Amino acid sequence: MLIGILETGRPNEALEARGSYPQLFERLLGAEAKDFQFRTFAAIDGAVPDDPHTCDAWLVTGSRHGAYERLPWMLKLEELLRRAVAAGVPVIGICFGHQLLAQALGGKVVQSDKGWGFGLHDYQVTDGPTDKLTISALHQDQVVEVPAGGRVLGGSDFCPNAIIAYGDTALSFQGHPEFDVPWMRDAAAHRMRGIAPEQVLADAEKSFETKRSDSPVVAKWIVQFLRDKANATRQAAE
Repeated sequence: MLIGILETGRPNEALEARGSYPQLFERLLGAEAKDFQFRTFAAIDGAVPDDPHTCDAWLVTGSRHGAYERLPWMLKLEELLRRAVAAGVPVIGICFGHQLLAQALGGKVVQSDKGWGFGLHDYQVTDGPTDKLTISALHQDQVVEVPAGGRVLGGSDFCPNAIIAYGDTALSFQGHPEFDVPWMRDAAAHRMRGIAPEQVLADAEKSFETKRSDSPVVAKWIVQFLRDKANATRQAAE
């Protein structure tokens, strides 16, 4: 299965040594699915394919941008996502990707008045492989209106619409399963210091010490979702 990774952001200089966002996803998903292949498209530079069948599935990364900025490359990417969902080509959205997918399908994204979400956050899961997930969070924006056809699978008091499915074709997460604790600690020191309130940083550090990330669970969930969709598509064609 060829996964097209749509790169919508890049780490700053202090974090880039840990890998680009596409590289982080290749490690995360590749550890679970050795047969997956990956191809990166620099969507942030305007490299967005027109044909949703260019790859077998799509993954949209995180970004410093807000989905509501409506930049030209975002509009082009939204169109690709709509075409992919309409054609039954699976889509995975992560953080900004979660938000842009919702917006592309008719939902609403805003900069939340709840402020920064940063650290290892817990999410209650109503329909999934477990009833609770703990993964990294790094965001101010949130999906506040879920599009028609979207189904919330999990969330928290801070972020109610944190996991959304769109039938059997798209699945998105507000959290970052690709960010491990060392990455997040570097982000606290080299990106978030002076941006997020000190209490948010202190709470994040406490979460790094007291919680364990469920990133492997999310990786398995994503891989199984993509395999199930591929199998369903194959059976329908027979």
